[in-house]
Amino acid sequence: MANPYTGEVSLVLNGERRIMKLTLGAIVELELALQADSLVALVERFESGSYSARDVIALLAAGLSGGGWAGDANDVARAEIEGGPLEGARAAAELLARSFAVPAP
Repeated sequence: MANPYTGEVSLVLNGERRIMKLTLGAIVELELALQADSLVALVERFESGSYSARDVIALLAAGLSGGGWAGDANDVARAEIEGGPLEGARAAAELLARSFAVPAP
């Protein structure tokens, strides 16, 4: 089960529930993959709705990596996400939000 207080989000990938978390290493991986100038620029992409499928896949891959998964962005792109692409985008946005916001008590 994902712990929102530690920034975790769950995602069902290929029929298996996985926990995603943006660790510092995962964030560096994400910035490099998306060639983001800053973390703020990356967050602004999602807040403004100007993100791409590549952004979603990179964010999911980074979060899954931070959660201990050994796959990469290519594996995410080929995987079946329960709920489809819309659920993948929702989970990616939630991961980003939980990683940089203090949850309400």
